[in-house]
Amino acid sequence: MNKRNPYSDITEPLLNYAKQIENNATISPSLYSDFDVKRGLRDLNGKGVLVGLTEISDVNATKIIDGKTIPCEGNLYYRGYNVKDIVANLPDNFHFGFEKCTFLLIFGRFPDDKELKDFCELLSYYRSLPTSFVRDIIMKAPSKDMMNTLARSVLTLYSYDDRADDTSIPNVLRQCIQLISLFPLLSIYGYQAYKHYHDGASLFIHPPKDEYSTSENILHILRADSKFSPLEAKLLDIALILHMEHGGGNNSTFTTHLISSSGTDTYSTIAASLGSLKGPKHGGANIKVVKMFEDMKDHLNDWSDEDEIKNYLHKLLNGEAFDNAGLIYGMGHAIYSVSDPRAILFREFVKRLSEEKGQQKEFALYSAVERLAPQVISENRKMYKGVSPNVDFYSGFAYSMLNLPVELYTPMFAIARISGWSAHRIEELSYPGKIMRPAYKYVGKHRNYASGEFTD
Repeated sequence: MNKRNPYSDITEPLLNYAKQIENNATISPSLYSDFDVKRGLRDLNGKGVLVGLTEISDVNATKIIDGKTIPCEGNLYYRGYNVKDIVANLPDNFHFGFEKCTFLLIFGRFPDDKELKDFCELLSYYRSLPTSFVRDIIMKAPSKDMMNTLARSVLTLYSYDDRADDTSIPNVLRQCIQLISLFPLLSIYGYQAYKHYHDGASLFIHPPKDEYSTSENILHILRADSKFSPLEAKLLDIALILHMEHGGGNNSTFTTHLISSSGTDTYSTIAASLGSLKGPKHGGANIKVVKMFEDMKDHLNDWSDEDEIKNYLHKLLNGEAFDNAGLIYGMGHAIYSVSDPRAILFREFVKRLSEEKGQQKEFALYSAVERLAPQVISENRKMYKGVSPNVDFYSGFAYSMLNLPVELYTPMFAIARISGWSAHRIEELSYPGKIMRPAYKYVGKHRNYASGEFTD
């Protein structure tokens, strides 16, 4: 007789209780329209419900002409600076763009050369885990999911902080800078521990180098030989910049504001944001893109045959290919319709790396899907707005060329986005207001306590 595991076993009583829950789930989708409830906090045109104010970043995808709001090329601004201009003005051999933009998001301006040097030294100072943390916390109970490992590590760091509950700006700034510094180590060491204990892979723990940028240190501590090319470090630096912030309304950043408004500590706040980002509808989207393309390549006889590609895309939308979900992953965005500026910027660097890696054929396939997918979607679906590739479309391909394991794709998002979360947490605490408390409409019925019968 197999011994039951109370931590994972679903017993017959639980199944019966679950059926009762399913039978009681009677809220009709039509009620959302009847009561004008914005289920996704967005209307049919993708316009978000206004819940807060921010000066950190702006996502713009529309313009007003003759009093009418119409879609336009997407733009993303960090503290008022267009990300297109930020990326264009970074020297080609410069790998500290992420650090420069982190300073910008948190302090509201670009650092001069000395300030950037001092800030990088501060990040390096905090890029050190407590004694035995890797052994006692990361390695003794390795998780198969690195986002779980990351969240658990963040919550555990609370125990090492003598001022964990201090929400003064200087202390929260210290905590945030420390977490920005540590996220790469927590993620990669967690992955290496899991692969060692579960797959028998060789275990190596490289300490970070003080002189390296965040992107350089990621490649250094991840790879057994610690080697990487300048273009690899540059592309990863650009990836971090493009993922580090996207307005206050994305799910995980809204979580940061929501949790911060309760007055709780930094570690609880960031752990909650990680839980939000972990979801496949948010941070896990690029994994779906990569797996979709793997399935596509397995089923296409000729990667350059556009008719064959379109036929596969039609099958995707009809739920007849890949995961049968009826989706073309990496296409479309809640805000952008004409174009996602992050995808456009990233595309050029991905193209360059594909040439260095000899993977031009794969890049050509991605380019073909990028061009053909909007046509196929418009032929199959009623569209309320345009559709274009989002940043996830190329990021998974880029990470695969960097030989990043799939398990680290979403943590890479977190390693970047922690900068944005930090800026938003500090902003929320700098302008304290009431706790966020959204309203829910009760649509159930009242009951008589004695009989259990419904009343009018």
